[in-house]
Amino acid sequence: MDIAIVVALVMFSGVLILLMAGAPISISIGISSFAAMLLILPFDGAILTSAQRVFVGLDSFALLAIPFFILAGNLMNNGGIAIRLINCAKMVSNFLPGPLAQTNVVANMLFGSISGSGVASAAAVGGIMSPIQKKENYDPAFSAAVNIASAPTGMLIPPSNSLIVYATVAGSVSISALFMAGYVPGILWGLGVMIVAGIIAKRRGYVADRSADKGQTLRILFDAIPSLMMIVVVIGGILGGVFTATEASAIAVVYSLVLGIIYRNIKLDDLPQIFLATAKMTAIVIFMLAASSIMSWVMAFTKIPALIASGLLSATDSFVVILLIMNVVLLLVGTFMDPTPAVLIFTPIFLPICMQFGMDPVQFGIMMVFNLSLGTITPPVGPILFTGCKVGDIKIERVIKPLLPFFAVIAIVLMMVTYLPAISMALPQSMGLVK
Repeated sequence: MDIAIVVALVMFSGVLILLMAGAPISISIGISSFAAMLLILPFDGAILTSAQRVFVGLDSFALLAIPFFILAGNLMNNGGIAIRLINCAKMVSNFLPGPLAQTNVVANMLFGSISGSGVASAAAVGGIMSPIQKKENYDPAFSAAVNIASAPTGMLIPPSNSLIVYATVAGSVSISALFMAGYVPGILWGLGVMIVAGIIAKRRGYVADRSADKGQTLRILFDAIPSLMMIVVVIGGILGGVFTATEASAIAVVYSLVLGIIYRNIKLDDLPQIFLATAKMTAIVIFMLAASSIMSWVMAFTKIPALIASGLLSATDSFVVILLIMNVVLLLVGTFMDPTPAVLIFTPIFLPICMQFGMDPVQFGIMMVFNLSLGTITPPVGPILFTGCKVGDIKIERVIKPLLPFFAVIAIVLMMVTYLPAISMALPQSMGLVK
């Protein structure tokens, strides 16, 4: 049997066995990758190579953006920004069927686009909207489903930590181009959820509230402007060449901290707890990146991606079918694996195949992150699913059925992103970020 096949079996089966045993994903990847490395290197060589790959995998200036954006998200979550964005979203969606549900979707898109975290959006926006919707007699399962289905839009609408990780693994892919490419797919995801929510709300008689006067509307919009300006400052600065994505993440931290202090929602006594939460989350992500670097080296050394590519190409020469197979694999993987390790593992496998057929790495990155984001709201792992159910105070089994129509429309948008390059490529191309 080919050594590459043996290594692949040891590595991937080891990950699955350790995951089923309850080991963390980073530990599972690290141990399995080291065990596979022992098949091709002596023990001392495997130790030295593993240590080297850990440091090389983390030696990237772009990765500094991850802890800064995580910190910015935590500061915004505690700084009174969420409630202002929700009030702003309510003004936008007040005349649509099921206005509170529509507000939830718009607020998740706004908050997610600033924090870059779907879980943070589900917790912050859902935590505020859930009690309000209960008072208006909205079905709790429907409310939770809307919040869960719309929270991952922040993983596509920039800034996005998943896209930063992908850019690091893929190599010479512009983070700015990825950020711009994520806008239209993320907005289409949100609009799809709004359409389904509107149809269901109309059937159930969740009517719009038109009580707000012009003066109140202007006050709410004016109050939200400083929060909304963060998008302009961060993304505008990156596109204008004023600063890099990494520098933008540090500016986002300063901006959200100053805003939280001005709003008087953040005190000096709160900062140690916020920093500690950020450090814990950063450690999880960075350790995962380090462990996955060992796996990436093993796959590259044994040419596992080439083996998988030849297997796919021998099964079919249709790129349409190959993309469909990739999507099915990523959807299945996303149901039990966090997007970050999935991006680290499957980018080296699938990206070369797609590039061989002329697919732009930017479009592939958006397709992959979109697909894996869907896994965050899917059992059995689904961190956004669990967070949304927790803040909505409802059991998971009650939410699954109301989520199905949202799954359907999100899957349709995924197919559009996969097979219509213009959806993700038009914006970065018009800005000259890609050819």
